[in-house]
Amino acid sequence: MLPAYIKIHDTLKKDIDKGIWPIGHRLPSERDLADTFQVSRMTLRQAITLLVEEGILERRIGSGTYVASHRVRDKMRGTTSFTEIVNSQGKTPSSKLLSFQRQRASETELKELQLTTDEYVIRMERIRYADSIPLVYEVASIPEKYIKNVKRQDITEHFFKTLTANGYEIGKSKQTIYAKIASERVASYLEVSKGHAILALTQISYFTNGSAFEYVRSQYVGDRFEFYLENN
Repeated sequence: MLPAYIKIHDTLKKDIDKGIWPIGHRLPSERDLADTFQVSRMTLRQAITLLVEEGILERRIGSGTYVASHRVRDKMRGTTSFTEIVNSQGKTPSSKLLSFQRQRASETELKELQLTTDEYVIRMERIRYADSIPLVYEVASIPEKYIKNVKRQDITEHFFKTLTANGYEIGKSKQTIYAKIASERVASYLEVSKGHAILALTQISYFTNGSAFEYVRSQYVGDRFEFYLENN
């Protein structure tokens, strides 16, 4: 005999699949759902947690539990901007800029961006959204020499297009992905709970001449974004 929370999980999933609760719909409170299914809140919470782990539901701090939109997917086919990835899937990209500073390059930035010790970087911190849902917190470092005469808005809103318009040819990228949990600060930005599953990505992007032009450290919400590989 199936446990009660599995039965509730299956019922809720079936209702979502049928469109009774469409994407973006806010579910009733756990108390109300527990009353509906005539179970304890602990049992109800087990069912909800399982659906969240499967990416079918998502919890938003201070707001409630919602039917999740389909995950944004990155095919990892080369150097592609976040805006292009989101647009390609029929969603609307947006960003919230948290900081934008000119600073001396750190030791890691010196190494990854092939800079000399007297060079500066523009370091920007932002949250990226798809259809107003936060997907990723990122810190991007860009060698100042490539964007000295570029407007701040052009850098923060359409960086890759701006580079191309200024005669640069974008080439390959190097990516490293690993799992971690969300810190309290990052969790608040991404509207998830502290300790939520995160896909961390570091990416170094290069021009076709081999020069590195961007070093990005990103943290994606694990149940809202996925990377996949496709072999020909």
